Amino acid sequence: MNKAAVRNALYDRYIAPTTNKRERSIGIEIEMPIVHMDARPVDFSVVHRLTSAFANRFHMKTLARDDDGHVSLLEDLQHGDSLSYDCSYNTLELSLGKESDLFVLNERFVTYYRFISRFLRSFCHSLTGMGVNPYRNRNDNTPISNERYRMLFHFLGLYKYYRHPDFFHPYSNFGMFSCASQVQIDLHDSELLEIIQTFEKLEPIKALLFSNSVMPEEEGNAICVRDMLWENSMHGLNPKNIGFYRQNLASIEDLLDYMQQESMYCVMRNGTYINFTPVPVSDYFSGSDRIGEFWNGSAYQKMVFTPKIEDLQYLRTFKLEDLTYRGTVEFRSCCCQPIKDNMTVAAFHIGLIERLPELKELLARDRVLYGHGQDAEALRKVFCKGIMPDFIDRNQLRDLILSILDLAQIGLERRGKKETVFLEPLYDRADRGTNPATDYLCALSDGIPMDALIRRYAEID
Repeated sequence: MNKAAVRNALYDRYIAPTTNKRERSIGIEIEMPIVHMDARPVDFSVVHRLTSAFANRFHMKTLARDDDGHVSLLEDLQHGDSLSYDCSYNTLELSLGKESDLFVLNERFVTYYRFISRFLRSFCHSLTGMGVNPYRNRNDNTPISNERYRMLFHFLGLYKYYRHPDFFHPYSNFGMFSCASQVQIDLHDSELLEIIQTFEKLEPIKALLFSNSVMPEEEGNAICVRDMLWENSMHGLNPKNIGFYRQNLASIEDLLDYMQQESMYCVMRNGTYINFTPVPVSDYFSGSDRIGEFWNGSAYQKMVFTPKIEDLQYLRTFKLEDLTYRGTVEFRSCCCQPIKDNMTVAAFHIGLIERLPELKELLARDRVLYGHGQDAEALRKVFCKGIMPDFIDRNQLRDLILSILDLAQIGLERRGKKETVFLEPLYDRADRGTNPATDYLCALSDGIPMDALIRRYAEID
């Protein structure tokens, strides 16, 4: 297959959807740990009862079942909202369909969350707003029995046969206990590169404000282990699939060239996933047949298959700012937040996109973070470990964060929907120089029991 055909297919899938002007809408995905309040494994029978009750209450349609017949995905066809289980039945995800108003999205989220909380409470279970399931080591960490997750966790478990550019961590099941708060925002091709590169420079600040994933056994990654879990897994075997772009993208052509260097590791044939050694897009389409393996019901079996241009739909990347096939940019770097702060991630991003030129200028002239020999990627790494470099003045850093939040506030005010209330928790964090992970660690050191912390991070009001 020639390079022009691959490039055109990438353009059609990722760039073309951004070329039509439309009202800027927002979609939100919130992954939340399910916990047994007696510190026992999550009872999956309770989860399945919840799914049935939720479908009946909100008249949602079943879109997917696992191999055992259990419902794993429900969707409201009117709003595009869905309830699903991410990787395992230990994590519940609420996805909110596109809207232009954060209050509308929040109202739907709160309605769903309250119903779920009441149901789970009667079975001594709860959702909570933490980026890592606090009882992960007690849960049954097995993937949902379907093609997608069987493929994914087989792939992640292959790390022992490869050499990572940095190192591999041993938590190949991290998808079953790691939870994020992600937002997708419509964008136009004229602002695409500017959004990606400006928000990449903002990533260290986001680590300071939104970190909320703690694993005590990973002391070197104190407050946001999510980055490490993704980047030092098989997903990071090709660094171009994860994290930062690490290069200047001066044009759409540069971005398309970059995409051709991202790796593919799976496709489907006749409803069955095939895994293969990760290979860059350009190489995948440059040869003839490839060799992969699939689950035949009892074991993995080798098979030969022929690449097709339609296979681009299986290109899976996990950039911190990820361009999607929906004509949106997906911001992926924020941990699940305490539930009462569930709209902070979306409010922060949509407010700043509205003031993109001012944000770009503010970061360009910054000398609090930048100009000391460390780029955004290096700074985010140290901040995720809870480390403050000696060259940073904490008072000046606080002023910088407040200036960024002020820009977000102006952007939300410009939208005229009175959404600035959703930024208030971030102002509090900036004033105190803290984030949910730091508060969590302080509470633990003060002797606050885990069940009390779970309840605190689960509060909605």
